[in-house]
Amino acid sequence: MILKIFFYGMLAALPVVLLEIGFAEGIKSLPLPSLLIQVIYIFLGIALIEEVFKFLVVKSRVLRSSAFDEPTDVILYMIIAALGFAALENLLILFPLSNPFQFLETAVVSSFRFLGATFLHALCSGTIGYFMALSFYEPKHKIKLVGAGLTIAIVLHGLYDFSIIKIEDGWRFIIPVIILIGLAVFVSLGFKKVKKLKSVCLP
Repeated sequence: MILKIFFYGMLAALPVVLLEIGFAEGIKSLPLPSLLIQVIYIFLGIALIEEVFKFLVVKSRVLRSSAFDEPTDVILYMIIAALGFAALENLLILFPLSNPFQFLETAVVSSFRFLGATFLHALCSGTIGYFMALSFYEPKHKIKLVGAGLTIAIVLHGLYDFSIIKIEDGWRFIIPVIILIGLAVFVSLGFKKVKKLKSVCLP
């Protein structure tokens, strides 16, 4: 099941790339300032699309599976799906380069980007998984909890991307580090909290 979810996470990256390209082309003609268009693209065209697709992988492939019987499972499977997604995303960035020397140069220069992006995907998905786990025990607030998890992940994902793309000074690195550390602490504490909840008994 772990390998399947990792693989489905990788597959999810393919339609995401097409949607992101289509979104970028679609908003180019909007009569809006360039900066606003870039913000819309980063938060909606990238962060929202990517977080929703990773969520859909787990929602469609895990929640009705007999392999899902513990509250922590949904957090772990969200992280696994995210790692698969990040793996193919990184490969799609690297391998289209035809010049091997250019490939090696890009791989070295972009190593921090790949490492940071991988952690970001895993931690954002782990955050969504935490709220999904809570929603099983508060069914009346299920939509609100899942929505909150998605919103937090999308906003922080977008802020992370915006900071490394648009900010030029030292904050370009400080903001992503703060986001990653904050998410790591949150997911770690959230995992411990969910671990104390009763096991999920699915029919």
